[in-house]
Amino acid sequence: MYLPSHFEEKRTEVLQELMRAHPLGLLITQGDSGLQANPIPFVFDADPAGGPGVLRAHVARANPVWREARTDAESLVVFQGPRAYISPGWYPSKAEHGKVVPTWNYCVVQGRGVLRVIDDAAWVHAFVTRLTQRHEEVQTRPWAVSDAPPDYIAAMQRAIVGIEITLTALTGKWKTSQNRSTADREGVARGLAQRPGSDAAEMAALVAGSSAP
Repeated sequence: MYLPSHFEEKRTEVLQELMRAHPLGLLITQGDSGLQANPIPFVFDADPAGGPGVLRAHVARANPVWREARTDAESLVVFQGPRAYISPGWYPSKAEHGKVVPTWNYCVVQGRGVLRVIDDAAWVHAFVTRLTQRHEEVQTRPWAVSDAPPDYIAAMQRAIVGIEITLTALTGKWKTSQNRSTADREGVARGLAQRPGSDAAEMAALVAGSSAP
């Protein structure tokens, strides 16, 4: 990933929060058939000892990724946070010299590590229960794994396999107009605030809080 120093995000708590807020990661692996990319919801667990942490997920047994992913090379997981198109018309500097062009702002976290397969019924059941609880907790009436018939759940769980990636590195890139002047950043924040959608609102707040390198 191209990473100019003024866009690099190193704060551990910020990187972890993005992964938890946007848990659908793009798992990129290498195998006999070449590169494969699979969007998968992950659970991130921090390392109490201060390491990059661990990513856990499950995939369909029919998905060849768990059989083909190399275990002698790292896999890559990409988490995409808020992103937004930035119009040059929002820059006050456009009226001054016209030397502006469109761009995109975005926040992204990349995690690297070797993928490990966990084909264990007890592990899968515990993980699926945990994953469900995490995403259902915001519902008025949360659905639980135990709501479905046990034989149905058992059959569904036999059709999936667990995966775990102990991370060796986490890299963050926050492109939030840090390379623009204060006036231009204020113009971007105003422009984004007028656009619908949560990404625009979140990016507007990030731009308003950013500063030039």
